[in-house]
Amino acid sequence: MKPAPGRDELRAHLVRTMIAGDVATPRQNNLLHYRRMANGNPYYQFGLELKPSWTERTVLEMMVERCGVDPDPRYLYGDDTIDPDITIDMLEAMGDRIGLAARRGENVVVATGHPATLTPLYQAVARALAEAGCRVLTPAAGWTYEIETGYGGSDLRRIVYAGPGVAMLEGDDHRTHHTHDPHPMEAMLRELADSGSEGSPEAKPDIWPDLAIADHGWAGAAGQAGIDTVGFADCNDPALFAGAAEGKIDVVVPLDDGVSPHHYAPLTAYILDRAGLAPSG
Repeated sequence: MKPAPGRDELRAHLVRTMIAGDVATPRQNNLLHYRRMANGNPYYQFGLELKPSWTERTVLEMMVERCGVDPDPRYLYGDDTIDPDITIDMLEAMGDRIGLAARRGENVVVATGHPATLTPLYQAVARALAEAGCRVLTPAAGWTYEIETGYGGSDLRRIVYAGPGVAMLEGDDHRTHHTHDPHPMEAMLRELADSGSEGSPEAKPDIWPDLAIADHGWAGAAGQAGIDTVGFADCNDPALFAGAAEGKIDVVVPLDDGVSPHHYAPLTAYILDRAGLAPSG
């Protein structure tokens, strides 16, 4: 891995690769998702039990503050924006929390709903934490559930792990798949909760995450369970930002989560440098 970029260099990279700045996420898609989250649609709440007071307008205002989308409510069509300085500020906050986990030797869960693009970033962070003495947990490997598909069909999804412990979903086609669902993280936490010492039903689990590093429903479910959670979210995924506004998610880094995987390498180096961790290998 190349040395970590400076802030100005990283900012230029974010804008050049459209990870932040002018991004390819359509404004109309953003507004649709803001409305659906505000209306309580579970698919857009990522496993978080959000306050019912959200409206499409207050979600937009929150996303202007926490993500940097265009503030004009009359702007309905076209590409939207992510403020690269907010992205960098949140990368620094994420690095600080990951560094604390490393110094404490914490238990960590790492998971992604964007395996096609973000897996290398998560793997690098997980490896660095493992080498620093953290325990990267891998509960519920092989757990399966059905998802609905079009025309009344269904597909099976199972939890798999990319080394050294990045959870994601695989289908019967043996390919990894995008997901917003909180159910897999909820299954992971149930298995860990069931590891509690025998005796009192209120017994604390023997193994429980101190930190979750994740996105989508993986992050939402962890934050809802009271676990310190840091993660990534695109400007059309308002739930994690709302969770941060409500104090359930610790850090949300705004970025376009669908660009080529190698473009995230400078962000990975920046996080690890901020955390005081050396990249593996």
